Amino acid sequence: MPDPAYHPWWQATDPPVLDAGMRTINIDVIRVTLHVLAATIWVGGQIILAAVIGPLRRAAPEGVIPVARAYAWVAWPAFAVLILTGFWSMTASGLMADPASRTTLLFKMALALLSGLGAATHTLAKSYALKGIGGAIGLFCALAALLLGVTL
Repeated sequence: MPDPAYHPWWQATDPPVLDAGMRTINIDVIRVTLHVLAATIWVGGQIILAAVIGPLRRAAPEGVIPVARAYAWVAWPAFAVLILTGFWSMTASGLMADPASRTTLLFKMALALLSGLGAATHTLAKSYALKGIGGAIGLFCALAALLLGVTL
C-alpha cells in the first residue's frame, strides 16, 4: 500500500524536491549553481592555465597556442554566463536593497568586468609585457571578485 503522505513531484504544490528531507531546488538555486560553475571555469581555468603554460612552453612550445585557444573556447562562454547570472542575481536576489550588499555586489561586478578586460588584453596584445600585465590583472581581479562573491 502506498504511503499516503507521498505525492509525485508533478502533484507538488511547492517546487520539486529530490527528497522530503532535502532543500528545494528552485530557479534561485539553478541561477547560483550556474554562476558558481561559470566562476569555477573562469577563475580556476586561469590558475590551471598559468600553472601549465610554463612547463608546456619548455616541453612542447608549439602546444602553447592550441592549449590557450582550447581554454578560450570554454572560458569566454563561462565569462558570459558569469556576467549574465551576475546581473540576474542583482535583480532577483534582493541584495540591492541592503546598502552594504549593494556596494559589495557593484564592486564585485566591476572587478569581474575588469577581469574580462584584462583577459581580453592578454589575448589580443602583441607585446609580451602587455600580455603579462593583462593576464595578471585578469587573474587578480577574478580572484578579488571571487572573494567578494563569497561574502555575499
